[in-house]
Amino acid sequence: MGFNRQIFSQLVDWKKNKDRKPLIIRGARQVGKTTLVKDFARTYPFAILLNLEKESERSFFDDFNNVKSIMEALFLNNNINSKHIGNTLLFLDEIQESPKAIQLLRYFHEELPELHVIAAGSLLEFAMRHVKSFPVGRVQFLYLHPMNFPEYLEAIGHSAALEEILKVPIKPIAHKVLMDLFHRYAIIGGMPEVIKTEIQKRNLASLPQIYESIWGTYKNDVEKYTSNETERNIIKHIMDFGPLAMDRRVKFQGFGNSNYKSREVGECFRILEDARILRLIYPTTDLIPPIQSDFKKSPRIQLLDTGLINYTIGIQSQLLGMDDLSSAYKGALVPHLVTQELISIQSISDQKPNFWVREKHQSSAEVDLVFTHQNKVIPIEIKSGPTGSLRSLHQFIEASDHPFAVRIYGGQFKIEVTKTPRGKPYQLMNLPYYLGTRLKEYVSWFVKANG
Repeated sequence: MGFNRQIFSQLVDWKKNKDRKPLIIRGARQVGKTTLVKDFARTYPFAILLNLEKESERSFFDDFNNVKSIMEALFLNNNINSKHIGNTLLFLDEIQESPKAIQLLRYFHEELPELHVIAAGSLLEFAMRHVKSFPVGRVQFLYLHPMNFPEYLEAIGHSAALEEILKVPIKPIAHKVLMDLFHRYAIIGGMPEVIKTEIQKRNLASLPQIYESIWGTYKNDVEKYTSNETERNIIKHIMDFGPLAMDRRVKFQGFGNSNYKSREVGECFRILEDARILRLIYPTTDLIPPIQSDFKKSPRIQLLDTGLINYTIGIQSQLLGMDDLSSAYKGALVPHLVTQELISIQSISDQKPNFWVREKHQSSAEVDLVFTHQNKVIPIEIKSGPTGSLRSLHQFIEASDHPFAVRIYGGQFKIEVTKTPRGKPYQLMNLPYYLGTRLKEYVSWFVKANG
């Protein structure tokens, strides 16, 4: 079972572009890179699909030192006439297994620009360390993430709900249905294999072995790239304790009540970031663009997929009985998932979101996320409750030069004209949780309609 992914349209645009470069699709293992490209390959009259984990398929790069010879050998092996080169896709899967293939990508661009070349790999950052000359400027990148909520709706065949979620603003009649669907998505997460199994069996009891397999694969993969036993132990500790720490900012020194040093833990976090298993989301203190991360301040942990977290910390059955997820796992579950949704729409860059802090004596504040729109930095709080509870957001508004703010919560879509406790008027757009991937469109509409 294949799924329609939002990134597919960008592959189509790449195919049409006469100035295309070899394309590398990056993402963690099991987010659907191979399936995506195999589906895309069906749009070509001819396709050559190689898995470079297989020695026999990697040998084309081991045996030849120039791309024209490689191309000729591949076309002969696949019984394709070389005159069809402009209508052929070459897919190099698991390219991290061949640093030489990575290095040669630049020559496909320079010497065989008519050939359509896509590569994918799960641990590319590690492989790049062994590439003498990475083809900077000679390749393009796209980033694939776990499936987001609109992709989930399409996967389960709920076209009516998908149609409603694309409207700006959302109609009130759609709210209950979308909240119920989002609740299920929030519990299982966005890993394609999990969603595939859930669609087929409609039973959470069938999912644990899928989660175990994914998490176990990640552990085994990352350990290959550690240099000593201490690193392996720290990475295991981070992966065991990290899901439990999503409700707080973290410090490297003694992370998870350990005796590990800050430098050691920081290096292992970077290894896990390279593997794309987690990200460190850093705060900013900026009120105007461009937003810059403050790496001197404590970050938050953003793991790859909220469903994996729910399984790992054992709260999936608890979530089934909750009407409003805002209180789930100390209030941390929904902010984590909304951040995951925002990351999911970042397909052409690897930019990470930021949260906002003000750390002053007796006036500290922390806003869950900030979003740049034109010349404005928009504060975003993710919670339920009355507007009077938005203390940190109010501090942001007091210091900001514009009157726009967003709350993502479990209620209906609405816009309020209100004031901070000090009397500064501002406009608050309240978005239901399920509109996380639509934030850009809603902020644009909100500012334009109320500016």
